[in-house]
Amino acid sequence: QVQLVESGGGLVQAGGSLRLSCAASGLTFGSYAMTWFRQAPGKEREFVTTISRGGYEEYYVDSVKGRFTISRDNTKNTVSLQMNSLTPEDTAVYFCAAVRRQTRWPARNWTEYDYWGQGTQVTVSS
Repeated sequence: QVQLVESGGGLVQAGGSLRLSCAASGLTFGSYAMTWFRQAPGKEREFVTTISRGGYEEYYVDSVKGRFTISRDNTKNTVSLQMNSLTPEDTAVYFCAAVRRQTRWPARNWTEYDYWGQGTQVTVSS
């Protein structure tokens, strides 16, 4: 049974930082590109960032470039998201997701993904 379990969310003031983690089990982790999506209340699920299977390529949505950093450890089956200079617009539930076969790089369409975590809430106060 595949499981993706996010952790690290919480409440932070604007300008602060959080580090999210996603622990994967039940899959060959190194065979999957890993991605963070987010969903704010009343909004569609939004692609945030992705990292390739081996961790050599990363892609970020423009709104987080220079502030967020994705990383992965294939020996520990984890993917992390370091979020700095947070703003209230970053408030959302953050999901990690895994995709094995992508139609294109980066895979920005959430419907392509094979597995999802349950999400972790990030709230940034002004």
